[in-house]
This record gives sequence, C-alpha cells and structure tokens, in this order.
Amino acid sequence: MRPDLVIFDCDGVLVDTEPTSNAVLAANLTRHGLKLSTEDCMRMFTGWSMANVEKEALRLGATLPENWMEEIYGEEFDALKKGVPATEGIHEILDRLDALHLPYCVVSNGSEDKMAITLGQNGLLERFMGAIFSAHTLKTSKPDPALFVAALETFRVEPSRAVVIEDSVLGAIGAQRAGISCYGFAPHHDGVDLAAAGASIFKNMRQLVSLLNI
Repeated sequence: MRPDLVIFDCDGVLVDTEPTSNAVLAANLTRHGLKLSTEDCMRMFTGWSMANVEKEALRLGATLPENWMEEIYGEEFDALKKGVPATEGIHEILDRLDALHLPYCVVSNGSEDKMAITLGQNGLLERFMGAIFSAHTLKTSKPDPALFVAALETFRVEPSRAVVIEDSVLGAIGAQRAGISCYGFAPHHDGVDLAAAGASIFKNMRQLVSLLNI
C-alpha cells in the first residue's frame, strides 16, 4: 500500500546525529557524576527528549546544575555545528515522494533549533518547512502519540493511511499508540528492540522504495 503521508523521525533517520549527540551527553553526564560511555547513552537514551534524559540522569545519581538543559544543549549544538551527515539515500527517497506529490513531515523529540542545525547542513531543512513537529514546541514527547496525532490532523490523514519511519523504541511505541504502521530503521543493529515495539525492520533507506510502493 502506498501511504498518504510519510512521517519521519529526525535524529538517526534523516541525519546521522546519534553518535555525536550521545558522545557529548556521555562526557557531560560523566562530568556530573554519572559515568557513562557513548554506547551506554545510545542504548539508554536514543529517541528520548532531553527533559526526560535529565529526569533519568538525576534518578541514577547525577548531580546536575539548575541550568543543565541550557548547558547540554550548548555543548551538543556546538558539536553538531561541526557537521553531521544526512542518512545515505534520504534525498533520493524524498525526491521520489515529491515526484508523486506524496506529503511527508518530521516528528521529533528534538527541538526545532537542533533540527535547524542538523537538517540545515544537508539541504533537508527547506524540504520540511511547514511540516516540522517538535516535542519542544508541542510540549509533549514520544512515546506519547500526541506528536503523531498532530501530524495526522494537520495533513488530514487517517492513521491507517500513514506510515512512520523510526529508529527508536519510544518512537515505535508512539506510532503504535497512534495506530500508525511503523518501519524501524536499524542500519547498525538487529532491530530486535524495534521489532518488539511493533516496527517492521529495514536496513537501508533505499528499501523504502519498495516498502512504500514509491
């Protein structure tokens, strides 16, 4: 079935930001008393909003300053500004969707400021202008399905006629709760956790040509 709306996650789906962001997070939390590696942070926090990361870090024993959110975003943005690549094949997929006049959007637990940096570097930001749904703006985050519901309502598409492209368990759960089919992008691992959350696993972005019938 060709969908009427394709909903993309941002980090790890449109752009390969996770290694950079989690390296910064690991260094920061280690400095504040919670010794974690980049791999630990990727396993624990991929797809999380930073507000929820803060709550979990405090629960685990980190000693964070009152301005921690400002601090971590400043460090992360500085690192991201040095350059992160677009996911291989994503421009080709968007070109196909444009040719079919098939709408798409981005739904992310990240902030719009962050997406302006990461998507803006790769010629992707302009492709999603007017179609960005951020947890920071809407004051909710995955796995709450409200972000996905907002996208459906904006494009006037029923859940059964949309698909979500995700790389995080939280995103896959949110899609499932919204009643939307989810494809789990797992280029670097087996995707067992995504599959357990209801996602159909794929490894290469160009596979969406056949998966979405585009």
